[in-house]
Amino acid sequence: MSSSFRGGLRATNQRTKATPSASATSSTNTASSARPRPSDKLNPKTIDPFAEPRRSPSAFSAVYSRGGIPCRLVHGSVKHNLQWERLPETIPFDPLLITLAEGLKETRHPYTFVSQEGFKELLMVPGAKEKVLPILPKVTAALKGALESLGIIKSKIPTYCSTCS
Repeated sequence: MSSSFRGGLRATNQRTKATPSASATSSTNTASSARPRPSDKLNPKTIDPFAEPRRSPSAFSAVYSRGGIPCRLVHGSVKHNLQWERLPETIPFDPLLITLAEGLKETRHPYTFVSQEGFKELLMVPGAKEKVLPILPKVTAALKGALESLGIIKSKIPTYCSTCS
Protein backbone atom coordinates (compact mmCIF):
# COMPACT_ATOMS: atom_id res chain seq x y z
CA MET A 1 0.00 0.00 0.00
CA SER A 2 1.19 3.51 -0.68
CA SER A 3 1.36 6.20 1.96
CA SER A 4 -1.03 8.45 0.04
CA PHE A 5 -3.70 5.76 0.14
CA ARG A 6 -3.33 5.33 3.89
CA GLY A 7 -3.57 9.06 4.38
CA GLY A 8 -6.75 9.19 2.35
CA LEU A 9 -8.24 6.42 4.45
CA ARG A 10 -7.42 8.27 7.67
CA ALA A 11 -8.94 11.46 6.34
CA THR A 12 -12.13 9.62 5.43
CA ASN A 13 -12.29 8.02 8.87
CA GLN A 14 -11.75 11.41 10.54
CA ARG A 15 -14.54 12.96 8.44
CA THR A 16 -16.89 10.13 9.36
CA LYS A 17 -16.15 10.55 13.06
CA ALA A 18 -16.54 14.32 12.87
CA THR A 19 -20.01 14.21 11.29
CA PRO A 20 -22.57 12.63 13.58
CA SER A 21 -25.38 12.34 11.02
CA ALA A 22 -25.66 9.23 8.83
CA SER A 23 -26.93 11.21 5.85
CA ALA A 24 -23.68 13.16 5.61
CA THR A 25 -21.69 9.93 5.60
CA SER A 26 -23.75 8.42 2.79
CA SER A 27 -23.43 11.57 0.68
CA THR A 28 -19.63 11.46 1.07
CA ASN A 29 -19.54 7.83 -0.08
CA THR A 30 -21.75 8.45 -3.11
CA ALA A 31 -19.71 11.48 -4.14
CA SER A 32 -16.49 9.50 -4.05
CA SER A 33 -17.97 6.60 -6.03
CA ALA A 34 -19.32 8.90 -8.75
CA ARG A 35 -15.90 10.45 -9.37
CA PRO A 36 -13.70 8.54 -11.89
CA ARG A 37 -10.43 7.22 -10.58
CA PRO A 38 -7.20 8.46 -12.17
CA SER A 39 -6.22 4.87 -12.97
CA ASP A 40 -9.30 4.49 -15.19
CA LYS A 41 -7.38 6.32 -17.92
CA LEU A 42 -4.82 3.51 -17.95
CA ASN A 43 -7.44 0.73 -18.30
CA PRO A 44 -9.51 1.44 -21.40
CA LYS A 45 -12.47 -0.82 -22.07
CA THR A 46 -11.58 -3.51 -24.58
CA ILE A 47 -13.31 -6.49 -26.12
CA ASP A 48 -12.07 -10.05 -26.06
CA PRO A 49 -11.21 -11.09 -29.64
CA PHE A 50 -11.45 -14.77 -28.71
CA ALA A 51 -14.89 -14.61 -27.12
CA GLU A 52 -17.94 -15.95 -28.90
CA PRO A 53 -19.62 -13.10 -30.75
CA ARG A 54 -22.82 -12.01 -29.07
CA ARG A 55 -25.57 -12.03 -31.59
CA SER A 56 -29.25 -12.31 -31.31
CA PRO A 57 -30.65 -15.71 -32.14
CA SER A 58 -31.88 -16.11 -35.69
CA ALA A 59 -35.54 -16.54 -36.49
CA PHE A 60 -35.06 -20.25 -37.12
CA SER A 61 -33.24 -20.91 -33.85
CA ALA A 62 -35.88 -18.97 -31.91
CA VAL A 63 -38.71 -20.96 -33.52
CA TYR A 64 -36.87 -24.26 -32.96
CA SER A 65 -36.16 -23.44 -29.31
CA ARG A 66 -39.81 -22.58 -28.69
CA GLY A 67 -40.90 -25.90 -30.20
CA GLY A 68 -42.43 -24.37 -33.32
CA ILE A 69 -40.93 -27.02 -35.58
CA PRO A 70 -42.73 -30.34 -35.07
CA CYS A 71 -39.61 -32.51 -35.18
CA ARG A 72 -36.73 -33.30 -32.90
CA LEU A 73 -33.20 -34.46 -33.49
CA VAL A 74 -32.53 -38.08 -32.55
CA HIS A 75 -28.83 -38.60 -31.90
CA GLY A 76 -27.60 -41.92 -33.16
CA SER A 77 -24.20 -43.43 -32.58
CA VAL A 78 -23.19 -42.82 -36.18
CA LYS A 79 -26.08 -41.07 -37.87
CA HIS A 80 -28.64 -38.51 -36.75
CA ASN A 81 -32.31 -38.66 -37.67
CA LEU A 82 -35.35 -36.47 -37.34
CA GLN A 83 -38.33 -37.69 -35.37
CA TRP A 84 -41.54 -35.98 -36.43
CA GLU A 85 -44.27 -35.37 -33.86
CA ARG A 86 -46.88 -35.78 -36.62
CA LEU A 87 -46.69 -37.35 -40.03
CA PRO A 88 -45.02 -34.92 -42.45
CA GLU A 89 -47.93 -35.43 -44.88
CA THR A 90 -50.35 -33.86 -42.38
CA ILE A 91 -48.23 -30.79 -41.57
CA PRO A 92 -49.17 -27.52 -43.31
CA PHE A 93 -46.25 -26.38 -45.46
CA ASP A 94 -47.00 -22.65 -45.36
CA PRO A 95 -45.13 -21.56 -42.25
CA LEU A 96 -42.95 -24.63 -41.76
CA LEU A 97 -41.24 -25.00 -45.14
CA ILE A 98 -40.45 -21.27 -45.23
CA THR A 99 -38.96 -21.42 -41.73
CA LEU A 100 -36.87 -24.46 -42.66
CA ALA A 101 -35.67 -22.68 -45.81
CA GLU A 102 -34.64 -19.67 -43.70
CA GLY A 103 -32.80 -22.07 -41.39
CA LEU A 104 -30.56 -23.24 -44.22
CA LYS A 105 -28.28 -20.29 -43.51
CA GLU A 106 -27.58 -21.59 -40.00
CA THR A 107 -24.04 -22.71 -39.20
CA ARG A 108 -24.41 -24.20 -35.71
CA HIS A 109 -25.52 -27.65 -34.62
CA PRO A 110 -28.41 -28.77 -34.29
CA TYR A 111 -29.92 -26.03 -36.44
CA THR A 112 -27.98 -26.98 -39.57
CA PHE A 113 -29.05 -30.60 -39.45
CA VAL A 114 -32.68 -29.92 -38.56
CA SER A 115 -33.13 -27.32 -41.29
CA GLN A 116 -31.43 -29.37 -44.02
CA GLU A 117 -33.04 -32.71 -43.22
CA GLY A 118 -36.44 -31.21 -42.44
CA PHE A 119 -36.45 -29.30 -45.72
CA LYS A 120 -35.48 -32.45 -47.66
CA GLU A 121 -37.99 -34.67 -45.89
CA LEU A 122 -40.86 -32.25 -46.43
CA LEU A 123 -40.08 -32.02 -50.13
CA MET A 124 -40.04 -35.84 -50.40
CA VAL A 125 -43.58 -36.15 -49.02
CA PRO A 126 -46.16 -37.45 -51.52
CA GLY A 127 -48.17 -34.47 -52.78
CA ALA A 128 -45.50 -31.94 -51.85
CA LYS A 129 -45.70 -30.32 -55.28
CA GLU A 130 -49.27 -29.19 -54.71
CA LYS A 131 -48.43 -27.86 -51.26
CA VAL A 132 -45.29 -25.99 -52.36
CA LEU A 133 -46.65 -24.24 -55.47
CA PRO A 134 -48.77 -21.64 -53.57
CA ILE A 135 -45.84 -20.65 -51.34
CA LEU A 136 -43.07 -20.96 -53.93
CA PRO A 137 -42.24 -17.20 -54.03
CA LYS A 138 -41.73 -17.14 -50.24
CA VAL A 139 -39.61 -20.30 -50.31
CA THR A 140 -37.55 -18.93 -53.18
CA ALA A 141 -36.86 -15.71 -51.28
CA ALA A 142 -35.76 -17.68 -48.21
CA LEU A 143 -33.51 -19.93 -50.32
CA LYS A 144 -31.99 -16.90 -52.00
CA GLY A 145 -31.23 -15.39 -48.59
CA ALA A 146 -29.58 -18.63 -47.50
CA LEU A 147 -27.43 -18.73 -50.63
CA GLU A 148 -26.36 -15.11 -50.13
CA SER A 149 -25.33 -15.80 -46.55
CA LEU A 150 -21.56 -15.67 -46.10
CA GLY A 151 -21.65 -17.78 -42.94
CA ILE A 152 -22.84 -20.90 -44.70
CA ILE A 153 -20.08 -20.58 -47.29
CA LYS A 154 -17.43 -20.29 -44.57
CA SER A 155 -18.81 -23.32 -42.73
CA LYS A 156 -18.58 -25.50 -45.85
CA ILE A 157 -14.97 -24.62 -46.76
CA PRO A 158 -12.64 -27.33 -45.43
CA THR A 159 -9.92 -26.18 -43.09
CA TYR A 160 -6.45 -27.62 -42.75
CA CYS A 161 -7.39 -29.61 -39.65
CA SER A 162 -10.44 -31.19 -41.27
CA THR A 163 -8.39 -32.40 -44.26
CA CYS A 164 -5.70 -34.00 -42.07
CA SER A 165 -7.88 -36.71 -40.59
